[in-house]
Amino acid sequence: MPRSVNVVAARRRRKKVLKAARGFWGSRSKVFTIAKNTLEKGMQYAYRDRKVKKREFRGLWIQRINAGTRLHGMSYSVFMGKLHAKNIDLNRKTLADLAMNNPEAFKAIVHAVK
Repeated sequence: MPRSVNVVAARRRRKKVLKAARGFWGSRSKVFTIAKNTLEKGMQYAYRDRKVKKREFRGLWIQRINAGTRLHGMSYSVFMGKLHAKNIDLNRKTLADLAMNNPEAFKAIVHAVK
């Protein structure tokens, strides 16, 4: 009796992997086993770097706020300490945007904190 295999499901699974691997270089987009391994590793990087992205943006915001506050004779840490002491609830993303794109409003915040 011949062996029964579920070719339909296997082909569908392979096609799904190879479709996701389109654009990869060489056999990474052509050979199923290599494409599968590359795709799994890519998914690991994507998961990890979604977290890293948040970290890197927070660092960028802090650098921008620090640059903006130093123009007005204050350091980042002193500014943030006084900001929390005055109960001004602006997050770092908003403060960095103000420091870059609206210096007058950022200057007003710095003077309100002093």
